[in-house]
Amino acid sequence: MKKLLIVDDSHEIRKQLKWGLGKEYRVLLAESVTEAIKLFQHHSPGVVTLDLGLPPDIDGASEGLRCLQMILQQRPATKVIVLSGNEDHANALAAINMGAYDYYHKPINLDELKIILTRAFHLAGLEEENRQLQIAAEQEKSNGYSGIFGQCPQMQQVFAMIKKVASIDVPILILGESGTGKEVVARAIHERGIRKEGNIVAINCGAIPENLLESELFGHEKGAFTGAQNRVQGKVEYAAGGTLFLDEIGEMAPLLQVKLLRFLQEKVIQRVGGREDIPVDTRIVAATNVDIQQSIQSGKFREDLYYRIGVITIELPPLRERGEDIELLANIFLRRFGKEFGQKVRGFTRAAYADLKSHDWPGNVRELENKIKRAVVMAESPMIDASDLGFVGVADSSTDAETQAAQELSSVGSGFNFTGLTLKDARFQVEGILLQQALERAEGNVVKAAEDLAVSRPTLYDLLKRHGLTQAD
Repeated sequence: MKKLLIVDDSHEIRKQLKWGLGKEYRVLLAESVTEAIKLFQHHSPGVVTLDLGLPPDIDGASEGLRCLQMILQQRPATKVIVLSGNEDHANALAAINMGAYDYYHKPINLDELKIILTRAFHLAGLEEENRQLQIAAEQEKSNGYSGIFGQCPQMQQVFAMIKKVASIDVPILILGESGTGKEVVARAIHERGIRKEGNIVAINCGAIPENLLESELFGHEKGAFTGAQNRVQGKVEYAAGGTLFLDEIGEMAPLLQVKLLRFLQEKVIQRVGGREDIPVDTRIVAATNVDIQQSIQSGKFREDLYYRIGVITIELPPLRERGEDIELLANIFLRRFGKEFGQKVRGFTRAAYADLKSHDWPGNVRELENKIKRAVVMAESPMIDASDLGFVGVADSSTDAETQAAQELSSVGSGFNFTGLTLKDARFQVEGILLQQALERAEGNVVKAAEDLAVSRPTLYDLLKRHGLTQAD
């Protein structure tokens, strides 16, 4: 629901507005400047109704005007509707000159105020959409931060880390869920680092069978195994003078972890079937979507290797925690694919924005990119609608989904205790429960389980891997 902040020292007026507007808006109530600013900073409401006579100056306008100034300094686009008595006409005009959106004389007629609020929220929404489009255009034009886009505080921290560590030649470990852009960050580090003239060579440790991965990494000598007709250099040698990106290093087999650790310690390798020590100078950037600490505790990942590859750690936030970046990225992808496919698309409808905001994005930025690509192809009008995104009614059925989740949680036992868990940990616990029950309902069939959970099959595989769940297809 749209957020409306009501600032008034009168308990009766706050109660009246809460009762009259509570079905249409999420109403936040404050009776002083201190309370108002605290709520404003925490909730960022698009519209505010503001009584000028606030304590301690309830007979004047100094506190109300001070509150208005503070709100507009923090977020100039906020629509502030000043509520004043007929005798306060001069102060109401002063508020308009300071940047207030409108004023309304008491006593309050709810029907009249509702019309003003509807208009204010509509204008605020249009301005926000336009702001997002402008930001998207500017970021795309500047190619973002080495191809990475984001305005949220978490991504600003990531950008600062990249800038700081790129020129320092130490191993880096990038953590983050599947689809958050770990390889893009690795390439940004390489392009800004002292080895940018060399190659960046990427290898996915989880996509290559264990018996082939050693040869892919370190190469092999002629005759080392059946079919080895020539000497072949491995990825490590190809990355000499540059950067070796080891994606999904958490999936690497224990024996290979030992050999990688030796290379990191001594800077030499031996090809498969060879005995010669070959010195190689390359920078290691690794990435994983598994809980590396949990893997260490379970014995799947060597602790000494972790300390070698994780001299510097960069953690990428999941898309669901990046706030307005979802709209920013959606508009960037919209412009990109519109040009690529020759489609004259120019924006999203409000229903489409609602779906984008309400979706949990288990596949993160990669999933968003694919959704927008699909929408651009499927759209039959210049504005992308909710139906073009193909969410299978995610936004419309959010209440049903929440009810189902609550019912499924209760089925695991009322004794399940969330006390002491962070929101992130609680979400992980709930996600694991829902995954397990979906697999049980589908009798281990991944395709059916993915349909049940309204996610793609690759996304479900990533979720199962993250939770350490096995399945039969």
